[in-house]
Formats: sequence, structure tokens, C-alpha cells
Amino acid sequence: MTLTTDQNLDPEKLSPTGRRMLELRDEVLSEWVKRVRQTIKEAERLPHPALINTFPFLYDNLAEAITPDYPRTPGDESNTVATEHGGERARLTNYNVHSVVSEYQILRWSIFDVLKSNDVQLDDNEVFLINASIDVSIREAVNAFALAQAALRERFVAALTHDLRNPLSNAHIAAQLIEQSSDLAKIKEFAGHIVANLKRMDGMIQDLLDSARFQNGERLPLRLEEFDMQELAKEVCTQFSVMHGARFQLIAQTARGWWDREAIKRAIENLIGNALKYGTPDTPIRIKIDSLHERVILTVHNEGEPIPQEQAESIFQVFRRAGTAKEGSKEGWGIGLPYVRSVAESHGGSIGVDSSAHRGTTFMIDIPADARPYQHAPTLEGNRKSS
Repeated sequence: MTLTTDQNLDPEKLSPTGRRMLELRDEVLSEWVKRVRQTIKEAERLPHPALINTFPFLYDNLAEAITPDYPRTPGDESNTVATEHGGERARLTNYNVHSVVSEYQILRWSIFDVLKSNDVQLDDNEVFLINASIDVSIREAVNAFALAQAALRERFVAALTHDLRNPLSNAHIAAQLIEQSSDLAKIKEFAGHIVANLKRMDGMIQDLLDSARFQNGERLPLRLEEFDMQELAKEVCTQFSVMHGARFQLIAQTARGWWDREAIKRAIENLIGNALKYGTPDTPIRIKIDSLHERVILTVHNEGEPIPQEQAESIFQVFRRAGTAKEGSKEGWGIGLPYVRSVAESHGGSIGVDSSAHRGTTFMIDIPADARPYQHAPTLEGNRKSS
């Protein structure tokens, strides 16, 4: 099984060294987790699914990157894995930029040390490609981390000024009325309005200060319940098959977890609908579900025109669509993918995309198997900036 972001199902497409890397994935990631917890203070108590994050994707992409003639060089080419990792670290952890950089540096040496201890010899070009891929990932993750922190600070300031304006205005009006009145009963009434609005402001400030610990992000209101995502995906595929025929291939095993069933269902429907709209007609649409490290990864793959890399982030913004979609005859408001992002982030996870002419387009929802601990995690919906 591979976890590459292009949904490569056949490890035989990889070089012998790439296949050995896949075989050693769990050992490498376990070593990485151990070293990160020992080295990075902010990671000491971070729950495992939040810590591991998108690194399984990155690792398997590296196995593709070192494979001669495989259409991926470097490992972060045409995907948003590092960007999503940086964004999640800003939203869900107390990391700083140094912590983000250190994670990737530790991954580099975990890979080299575990491969060496298992007698896997890397040639100079393979070492170069792994180093180059990790270096580019560091740059993208740090950039996303900085943008996310800036967006969250902007949201905090906007919320503070907007929410305080009404009670402040009400208190100001009541004070003006006191100046104009000689009726003691009315003055007492207006004074009561002032006190009430000041108390309201005080409570709001306290709430905002508390929320600042979570960077004051917003999330969807979720109704969490335990269910099997495989069964839900079957239900959605059956629903679409009635209208569109047997184009849908579901590759999944039981994946039980705590999520909002209706929100996840709508997210899957949006991704499949997107694949139908923009994919090549009459080609298969593949839905795949993987479970590992207490996370569940749902991917939807279609063949067709790729999403330009410079537009890979903007398609997740409200009312924004890829240039190829806008230039064509496809109708849409550009709110489906932003909704999927808000669902993923509200569950403590993220959404990413991998798209190229050679590999097709794959959208990935990557969330913890149990979303209950992440109910107060902030999201960046509505605050994304164009790349």
C-alpha cells in the first residue's frame, strides 16, 4: 500500500530503493516521532494523530521522487502537503517557525539513519533528491505557517473591533440621553443600559482573550457521532451511481471514528461532484480510504486537465475557482471546495490536492480518527490569501 498523494496503488511502479523505503515507512516515522518528542518541546504532549500530520504523504512522495522516470521530482511537486502541514501547525499547536523547520530536519536524518541501519544504500542522486524535496517542503511549510499566523491575527483584530462596536455605541447613546434628561427615573434607566453594555463588553473581551489561545479561528458546529466512513462512502457512491453509472471505484476497509456524519457526507459529495464536473468524461472516479496512525485519509481521484500549481491554494477560497474551470463552460459558485476545507479543518485536519497531467487530480481529506479532542481548534476558512 502506498500513501502517495497521486493515489499510486502499485508499488511496483517504484524503483527497488523506493519500494524498500515504503517497507520501512512505519519504522522511519516511529523513529521520527521519538526524536521529535525528545527534541521539540511543543511536541512533547501533542496527540499522535496531530503530530504525524501529513508526513506519511510526504514520505511516500519521496519514494516516488527517487524513482527514475517517475513523474514526480521533487517530492512536493504539484501537491500541497507541506503547505497544509504548515497551516495545521499554526492552527493546532504552539509551534514556532523553528519548531516547523526542526521537524523536517529530523525527518531527513531519521530517513537516512533508518535506511542505513537496514542496509539500504542510497546513491548520490537519491540523496540529492531527498534533500532537495525536504528543503523545498521546509520553505513551503514555513511560508504557510507565517501566512496562517498572520491571517489568524487579522481575524482576532477584526472580531474584536466588530463585536465591541455595538455595545460601545449603545453605551454612548445612553450617556448622551443622560446629558439631555432631568428625569431621575430616565437617568437611572439609561445608566442601567450603560452598565449592562459595559458588562457585555467586558464579557466579550474575556471571551476573546480566552479564544486567543486558539488563535481565534472559526469552525463548523459539529454533531459528532461514531460511524464507519467506509459505509458512508458506499452510500454516497451508490447515490451517484444511480445518476452517473458505474464510474465509481471504492477502495476501502472499515474505518470507524468520531465525526459529524452529515458534514463528512456533504464533503464526499462535493469532492465526487467536483470530479464529475472537471474530470474526463466516462473515466473512472476512485474513492480510497486509508487508516493509519490514528488518522483517516479519504482521497478522490479523477483523470483530466490538471489544476495549475499556482492556483492549487486559491481553489479552496470562497468564490474562487481554477482558471481552467472559469475559462470553460462549467457552472459553479466556487463554494464546494471551501466547504470541504472547513469540514476538514473543523475536525482537526486538512484538505490537500495533488494534480498533474500525468497523474490526474487527487483531493485528500486527512483527519484524526477521533475528532472530539479538536472541537475548539481554529480554522482559516474565509481568511486564506491568494498565492
